Amino acid sequence: MPRRAPDPAQVRAELLAVAPWVRDPDTVDRPARPVLAAAVRSSLRTLEHAAPGHSVEVRVPPFGAVQCVEGPRHTRGTPPNVVETDAATWLGLALGLTTWAEAADRLSASGHRAPEIARWLPVVDLRRTSDETSE
Repeated sequence: MPRRAPDPAQVRAELLAVAPWVRDPDTVDRPARPVLAAAVRSSLRTLEHAAPGHSVEVRVPPFGAVQCVEGPRHTRGTPPNVVETDAATWLGLALGLTTWAEAADRLSASGHRAPEIARWLPVVDLRRTSDETSE
């Protein structure tokens, strides 16, 4: 069983804290490392709970990695289904600011099951949220 489920309000707050930078990294200062780490980790844990399982590993170095999506469990060596990307790309996906197709050149997705994680994204959809700047 995955770790304890993250608090949705906390996940939302952590993701909204980094949203301005994700949206406009050229003009907005990069968030402090602890703020960035909290947003990545809580969004990964949310994915882990939304799509429980062990067939796909999602890595966002150096902040975290989770296994998710139902299917065969992999226990040795490099898993056959891996998604790996940087924090900015992951957070864009987690916030709904970037689609899987748009992020394809900024992430590594190996294995036929890796793209399945797109089904559980975004974690917090800023495109559907009109009040993201007021929180």
